[in-house]
Amino acid sequence: MTSADHHTGHAEHATTTGITHNKMMMWSFLASDCMFFGTLIMMYMVYRPDMAELGGVGPNDLLDIPFSSLMTFVLLMSSLAFVLGLSALQRGNHAGMRVWLSATAILGLLFLGGEGFEYMKFYNEGLSLGTNVFGTAYFVTTGFHKLHVLIGVIWLLGLVAMSYRGQIGVHQSEKVEIAGLYWHFVDIVWIVIFTFIFLVPYR
Repeated sequence: MTSADHHTGHAEHATTTGITHNKMMMWSFLASDCMFFGTLIMMYMVYRPDMAELGGVGPNDLLDIPFSSLMTFVLLMSSLAFVLGLSALQRGNHAGMRVWLSATAILGLLFLGGEGFEYMKFYNEGLSLGTNVFGTAYFVTTGFHKLHVLIGVIWLLGLVAMSYRGQIGVHQSEKVEIAGLYWHFVDIVWIVIFTFIFLVPYR
C-alpha cells in the first residue's frame, strides 16, 4: 500500500472532526459517563449535610484518609504505567508494552483489593448499603467506580493477550489509545470522588 493509499484508508475511518469513529464513540461514551457520575456525586453532596448528624455509624467514624490516599496513589501510578506502555508500543517495543500494560492491570487489581478490604472493614463496623444515607451514597458511588476499574482491568489483560497473538502492532496503536482514554477517565473520576468523600470535612 502506498502512502497515499494509506492516507485514503485512514480518512475513510475518520469523522469530519479528524477523529476516527472509534475514538469518537469512546469520547461520546465518556461524556455520558461524566453525566452518570456527576449525578451520583450531586446526590452525595445533596445529602451530605445530613450525614454528619446521623446516629450510629457515620463518615467521621470510618473514613481512613491515609489508606485511601495510598490507594489513590496506586491508581494514579497505573495511569503512568499505561502511558509508558503506549509509548513502548509506538516505538515498536511490544515486550515493553506488554510489561507496562500488565503492570497497569496489576495496579488496578491492587486498588480493587485495597478498596475491597475497606468495604469489609466498613461492613464489620456496621456500615452497609442500607444502614443510612451515608452508607447508600458511599457504596453506590464508589461501587460503580470500582465496576469501571474492573472492566478496565479486563480490557487491559485482553490487550496483552491480543499482543501475544500478534493482533496489535504499531499501526494498531489506536486500540490501546482508546483503552487509555477509558483508563485515564476512571482515574480522574476517582480523584473527584476522593476529593468530595474523603477530603471535604464533615461537620
